[in-house]
Amino acid sequence: MELQQEREQLVATARTMNASGINQGTSGNLSLRIPGGLLITPSSLPYEQMGLEDPVAIDVDGRSLEGGSRRRPSSEWRLHADLLRQRPEAGAVVHCHSVHATALACHGLAIPSFHYMVVVAGGASVRCAPYATFGTQELSDLALEALQDRRACLMAHHGQVALGVDLQQALALAIEVETLARMYLQARVLGEPPLLSEAQITAVERQFAGLHYGQADPDT
Repeated sequence: MELQQEREQLVATARTMNASGINQGTSGNLSLRIPGGLLITPSSLPYEQMGLEDPVAIDVDGRSLEGGSRRRPSSEWRLHADLLRQRPEAGAVVHCHSVHATALACHGLAIPSFHYMVVVAGGASVRCAPYATFGTQELSDLALEALQDRRACLMAHHGQVALGVDLQQALALAIEVETLARMYLQARVLGEPPLLSEAQITAVERQFAGLHYGQADPDT
């Protein structure tokens, strides 16, 4: 199993994620759906040191696939495997510890409909999943629940996770969630901001659907 193109995409996106400022050090992790399972970033390896041989190919139960890396998969492999198993429309997962989204998550706060762009995550809010220890099945289960009919969520005292049809889309959504979190925190300095109504959010969803905003290209 060579997966040369997929390995190149994963390494490049991991480095782009850190360069964007939404992640740092060895925190965060990325995965990409492949035949038989997923390709995921390795544990405890700085992205700038990661080579094409380092991403780990595993099945959805965490077992190494033939021709996989000699490295251990990210400690969050369960989260990635469960999301890709339960969300067949997703081709990639990005998890990061972006500062503003994590600040909200440390207070257990969701991002509400204070701004119309929350709809890019799939609904009227970006929910916050309750806290669970990293790398556990409980964390995965709680994130899956928070992600029902959503493409991104926060995770209490932890960070955020975003889904996409590919790594580029998942990373773009994670960056947008971080931007929304920063704007929401700034808006709260003046008091809790007013929220858009259900009718207003529905109108935005219709607009986005017409533009295929945040969706795969309909011609592909």
